[in-house]
Amino acid sequence: AGSAGSAVLVAVFLGVCVLVLGDIGRSPRMQYHALSLSRHGFLVTFVGFLDTKPHQDVLNQDNIRIVSISEVKGVQVSAANPPGLPGIAVAWLVSVLRGSGFIIDWHNYGFSIMALSLGPTHPVVRLAKWYEHFFGALSSNNLCVTEAMKEDLQTNWGVRATTLYDRPASIFRETPLDLRHQLFITLAHTHPQFQNSGSEGTETTVFTVRNPSDGAVTLRSDRPALLISSTSWTEDEDFSVLLKALEEYEGFIRGGASLPSLFCVITGKGPQKGHYRKLIDSLHLEHVKICIPWLEAEDYPLLLGWFRSSSSSSSSVENMKTNFMS
Repeated sequence: AGSAGSAVLVAVFLGVCVLVLGDIGRSPRMQYHALSLSRHGFLVTFVGFLDTKPHQDVLNQDNIRIVSISEVKGVQVSAANPPGLPGIAVAWLVSVLRGSGFIIDWHNYGFSIMALSLGPTHPVVRLAKWYEHFFGALSSNNLCVTEAMKEDLQTNWGVRATTLYDRPASIFRETPLDLRHQLFITLAHTHPQFQNSGSEGTETTVFTVRNPSDGAVTLRSDRPALLISSTSWTEDEDFSVLLKALEEYEGFIRGGASLPSLFCVITGKGPQKGHYRKLIDSLHLEHVKICIPWLEAEDYPLLLGWFRSSSSSSSSVENMKTNFMS
């Protein structure tokens, strides 16, 4: 979390409950909120499901107490939207009963995600839009990820929000080559795409090679370009666009274009992962490899050495990030 949003809270509150209506380990932005608040002196009650291990920095913070939803006793209630059905209504009710503040962190609009499959005029979509509009106006404070969303909330919903940009945490930094090599070796045990048959006496991956005489790791001159994306595999993230682009890239190489082979890693968990796995398995690609692992919280930053971002969203005011590395 950024300092501007934290400063608003510092002036008023001593305790904060950060509520995740999902798996804490797969909610990096909310983990950053909890870390930032704790480092500014707040006592943070971090509430959510514990299907996946949170980042070690969160676990090591004395000011952060991770509890199940049934144990929540927070002074302030902070909820992410989406998902907001029925979460933000429940969070609002709890805040009223306990006399707590109610903070919504707007990532996107849930109704706009529903509209992708049901259509914008469907009764359920209209009800969801009313629901978000109604309970959004009852919040005591609001955070959002872009200026565009801030303006949309103010103009169309009458909700005042503070823009709190996603910024890389300290764990996101250039990874030493030997650590990247070790990560590739580890991933190769479960994902054969990372494996490579090196020459005798060497420890080789598709990207790196370790010299057995001195242990030095170097990048392979024939390594592919690396494309990385993180996703929750939901309908508002249309990965068929990426798959089509990868097929076109394959066509360029087969047509004689002087381009490197491509290694695409898509990490995440979600309802449509199985659907896209079948689509990926049906592709006939020679120069493009696609791997869809679940990376642990400590491994994802190691894989990111350098990147550029592109974005898309169901509501056009929230970003999905795709990273390209070579």
